[in-house]
Amino acid sequence: MARKTGSHSEITGPRIRAEASRLFARHGFAAVSMRQIAAAVGVQAGALYLYTPDKEALLFDLLKTHMEELLVAWAEEPRGDGALGTLESFVRFHIRYNLMRAEAVFLSYMELRNLNAANFAVIEALRGRYEAELETILKAGQAEGSLVLPDTKLATMAIIAMLTGVTTWYREGGRLGRETVETIYWDMVRKAVAA
Repeated sequence: MARKTGSHSEITGPRIRAEASRLFARHGFAAVSMRQIAAAVGVQAGALYLYTPDKEALLFDLLKTHMEELLVAWAEEPRGDGALGTLESFVRFHIRYNLMRAEAVFLSYMELRNLNAANFAVIEALRGRYEAELETILKAGQAEGSLVLPDTKLATMAIIAMLTGVTTWYREGGRLGRETVETIYWDMVRKAVAA
């Protein structure tokens, strides 16, 4: 099938990803067809297969890209002093980064079940790398005596769940601004783990 006038890979590819993300988040992966994605982008359905082999590959690409970009962004984030300062940096970073990508976060948690075993394992490995970043901070805090917690793995999972949960309720222009939310959450995390 011929491309529509003005359809270029550097424009169409990102638009396909953006529309697929929006539609998957709004209606659920299973309810969205390739035809719906094509219509939202403004191309013929067959044109999508120039960019992705199938719908699951498109979802996998969205989830993988989200996790890879999260890891790169955290690697570039300035750290605070000591484990406590680094933990504060992590808390604030996680909230700030994910609030700007709430749709991607939603997909990462709600649509992961739609991946085949091999793709699921790739995403789980990327998640594991990110979780290990936090657990390393917690272990460093235990070693230096600034943090006290009975199980670093459990604390890691609890903290990430708490921080990620902000994306489900936070609305821009609401009662609390992002910076205030970051500060309150940092205070809660600090009190939960500090010596």
